[in-house]
Amino acid sequence: MKTLLNKFILSFLAYCLLPTAYCFSQIPKEVVDAKAKAILDEVAKQTKTYTSIKTEFSSVMEKQETNAKSKVMETQSGSIELKGTKYKLSFKGQTIFCDSKTQWTYIKESNEVQVNNAPDPLATDNINPVNIFTLYEKGYKYKYEKEDVVNGAKVDIINLYPTEPDKKAYHTIRLTIDKTKKQIIAVKILNKNGTSNTITVKNFTPNSEMADTMFTFNKADYKGVEVVD
Repeated sequence: MKTLLNKFILSFLAYCLLPTAYCFSQIPKEVVDAKAKAILDEVAKQTKTYTSIKTEFSSVMEKQETNAKSKVMETQSGSIELKGTKYKLSFKGQTIFCDSKTQWTYIKESNEVQVNNAPDPLATDNINPVNIFTLYEKGYKYKYEKEDVVNGAKVDIINLYPTEPDKKAYHTIRLTIDKTKKQIIAVKILNKNGTSNTITVKNFTPNSEMADTMFTFNKADYKGVEVVD
């Protein structure tokens, strides 16, 4: 059974494992965009000032049917509580606890918890709860697309392109950034198989008090839980 982190990676942001032909000539060979870099640097600088982040998000998967029409295939919601490299993520009926050393994935339907060593979230350019707000810093080229307005707020749209596209199931990550707050408010992943995943931040609360104990799994809180390690 896939762990929640795998499901997060697969369905939160790119997670389509059926690659199809895609013309990578559409991706700029050299993307040197000073405007995009300046905006992304501001987002990263702002994010790194937070002692913690709590956010609720929605996840919508769509299938492109025509150039102008897409079909919604799945809608999910979740939440993340993040403190340094510690996090608690709830998504698709599962909850993952990570204290930066151990990772516990609790599956509600089967009342079991899977225990693993925590992966190093900073050693990869794959999406994970720790690097999602500073993703661009490793493994991506970037290009400023346009300014827009979303729900009355001015936003910047920036595209990220993986520097090793053959190793990814997607070809583009599109970031929507609140110009005033310097925060990523939406991420759209364009997959090679014609689907897309759009993650929209519904609530964003920085600098909340978070006890370290909330990032560890307490077996006593889950009666009859089966431990798989």
